Amino acid sequence: MAGGKETPRQRMIGMMYLVLTALLALQVSNQILQKFVLINDGLERTSKNYVQKNLFSVNIISSTVEQQGNNKVDIPKVEAAKEIRQKSAELVSYLEEAKTKLIEESNAIDDQGNFKSSALKNVDIPGNLFNNNRLGYDMQEKLNEFPEELEQILAGLNIDMSFERIAKNADEIDLFKNDVDVNFKDYVNLNYVKSPIGAVLAIISQHQNEVLNIESEALTAITNSLGSFIFEADKLKARIAANSNVVAAGTTFEAEMFLASSSSSTELKMTADGREITVEEGFGQIKFPVAPASNYDDRGLAARSLKGEITVPIGGEDSVFTIDYDYFVAQPVIKVSSEVVNQLYAECANDLVIEVPALGNTYAPNFSVSGGQAVKGSRPSDVTIIPAASGKVVIGVSSGGNKIGSVDYDIKPVPDPSIIPYNGDRKIDLQNSTPVNGLLNLQIRAVPEPTFGRTMPRDANFEVTAGEVRLVRNDVPRESVAISGQNIAVRNLLAQAQSGDRLVVIVKEVTRTNFRGSKIKSAVNEVFPIPIK
Repeated sequence: MAGGKETPRQRMIGMMYLVLTALLALQVSNQILQKFVLINDGLERTSKNYVQKNLFSVNIISSTVEQQGNNKVDIPKVEAAKEIRQKSAELVSYLEEAKTKLIEESNAIDDQGNFKSSALKNVDIPGNLFNNNRLGYDMQEKLNEFPEELEQILAGLNIDMSFERIAKNADEIDLFKNDVDVNFKDYVNLNYVKSPIGAVLAIISQHQNEVLNIESEALTAITNSLGSFIFEADKLKARIAANSNVVAAGTTFEAEMFLASSSSSTELKMTADGREITVEEGFGQIKFPVAPASNYDDRGLAARSLKGEITVPIGGEDSVFTIDYDYFVAQPVIKVSSEVVNQLYAECANDLVIEVPALGNTYAPNFSVSGGQAVKGSRPSDVTIIPAASGKVVIGVSSGGNKIGSVDYDIKPVPDPSIIPYNGDRKIDLQNSTPVNGLLNLQIRAVPEPTFGRTMPRDANFEVTAGEVRLVRNDVPRESVAISGQNIAVRNLLAQAQSGDRLVVIVKEVTRTNFRGSKIKSAVNEVFPIPIK
């Protein structure tokens, strides 16, 4: 943008503008249009970072001039920096209003705040708004006046600096100037006529970036022209400041790499939100637990601001540099995974996976349980909950000593098993008579309810442990044998049996062996006949 050799950032901005402009000539799919939305989001985040950086630059210019005794040569530079910031803010706001107008006229956003795919593909509304209604031509004029105005402000400070035009016609762009199919188009027809809304939003956001970048270069030039005080920077550290340390696949990672410096001969005092922090070799160490917010927005985020102060002794007096850092607190949503997550079975080993995705790798959970017990699993997020006999279980979740929240569940009683007779591995049909030789391997099984048996296999071990089997003829009991386990010794009964007799099964007790190996006995009263032929 500025005269001389371009920086990597300038080349990147120029290249992105060319890519966006070239894509407008293509018939794009819904996927590509969605990528335009992601690009637009990234550009808007970059703009917000630029604004913070430029505000900081203006404050640095003002505080430096004051700390250096308000040199009469430098005083006008403070007002010039503020004027540049104001012009930039007004132009960025104007561009934001243009995006808002485009979104409103196209009804591009649904009730949930998401872009509609059908609206993103619309190519008629941008042409009508920016060409027919002349908004694009007004925008071009304002965009191209901005660098000229900054050149004049800098010239008044004896700073020789030039910037390229922002809103160019096709014949001013190297990619298009030799292309006879495009080079006749002006700025508006090149960018907005027959262009989908998703791409137009990204183009305008890119212009906001360019405006803020030119502002940044102008403020840097003013900063570099100021007089200086002696501050021996003999401690250096390389740093990277990213727009976000969470990056979605398919988007662009953006960050600034810079060299931070401090002085070992100068004793610095630093505070964060009024609390004094440790200073190691000139660099402040900020570390504090983040308390949950009282209110979160619909994205699950709560805005916070950190105010920092650095006190530097300059010329025998303490000078204070301030910085405001905005960040967001993400709502820590507790996510529980389990096949029995809606209710927990009483006095059983309910295996749960309790996670807080927002905490990422910092998640170091501890679980407290009211109405039961907790046993840690092999992974930090794994826990086994053993509820009491009835009521509710409340599981408190904390991480690193900070309470996250709690989840609660109703306690569900263990469902009764079904009592089913078998001959070996074959279920006996009680509706029809069974031959005597079909009962030689009689078993009375306690079969768990299907869902309980599938989800709680360690607790679903049932056995019939008390009862009897009677041989009944003409409704008169003849002989009986006791039930003390699954297999029943009925050979003596069957030896006396005649066609038309019945074996009447009376089950009085079922025992369940739980995950600890403990025996839990339950009284039952289950009676059914097995007809014999």
